[in-house]
Amino acid sequence: MAVLLKGSVKDLDGFSVTRLLPHMKKRMVGPFIFFDHMGPADFLPGEGIDVRPHPHIGLSTITYMLDGSLLHRDSLGNNLEILPGDVNWMTAGKGIVHSERETLEVQTHRHTLNGIQCWLALPKAMAEIEPSFHHIKRAQLPHFIKEGITKRLIAGEAYGMTSPLKTYSPMFYLDVVAKANKTITRPTPEQECMIYIIDGKLTIGDNQYQTGDAVLLEHEQHMVTDRYSRFLLLGGENWPEVPRMYWNFVSFDMARIEQAKQDWIQGKFPTIPGDNQEFTPLP
Repeated sequence: MAVLLKGSVKDLDGFSVTRLLPHMKKRMVGPFIFFDHMGPADFLPGEGIDVRPHPHIGLSTITYMLDGSLLHRDSLGNNLEILPGDVNWMTAGKGIVHSERETLEVQTHRHTLNGIQCWLALPKAMAEIEPSFHHIKRAQLPHFIKEGITKRLIAGEAYGMTSPLKTYSPMFYLDVVAKANKTITRPTPEQECMIYIIDGKLTIGDNQYQTGDAVLLEHEQHMVTDRYSRFLLLGGENWPEVPRMYWNFVSFDMARIEQAKQDWIQGKFPTIPGDNQEFTPLP
């Protein structure tokens, strides 16, 4: 029977987010070890997202915008704005620093923001790879469009499609829009799968779910839209061992996390060109 996962509200540098993973009922789904819904929120001029430089190790981040934009900067020298439908895929590996802010043009106007950020744990053998960053425009992502259903593959493999993003373990991540009374089949049924409903209502098995619900599928193979709906499908192969996580650090070795903590305190991580005047302290 499908399991409903209720999110918790967290503060992210003065901005509230809804956190679905890790969850007390399920710490990770496939390689997905972290899932935040940022917004939806409306900001007055001078307000908005301002996440100061902070470090990561042992994971990849996926930022996917539903509305609004974010300015990404990192210690590799990347400096670009992500727009709705685009994807930022940042692999921290042995260590990277990035910030998430807003452009001057966005800050000076009333604006909205609505987006999803996920972290994917790196397999143990790849935890210390060189950091990298890829920005993919929405038009470059595979789409399946048929009979009132549109599926966009953000990352991984599903429904015969393969995303251009390089992943490090079997997984899928999709944005689905469907009209009322449409049946969507679960992707790669041998893998774990979570549904997050952005808008609409879905019937799964004998139960109905609505906007804001996250649902972990068990043996269910189909979902039916009760009205126009938009939802995310994400998952991958089950991980028999769940890595440790402290703040922005993920590792199977607690000693590696302790080292990362000391490296951040001592200023040993690389800095961000053009954004090195402040930082997020270790909690």
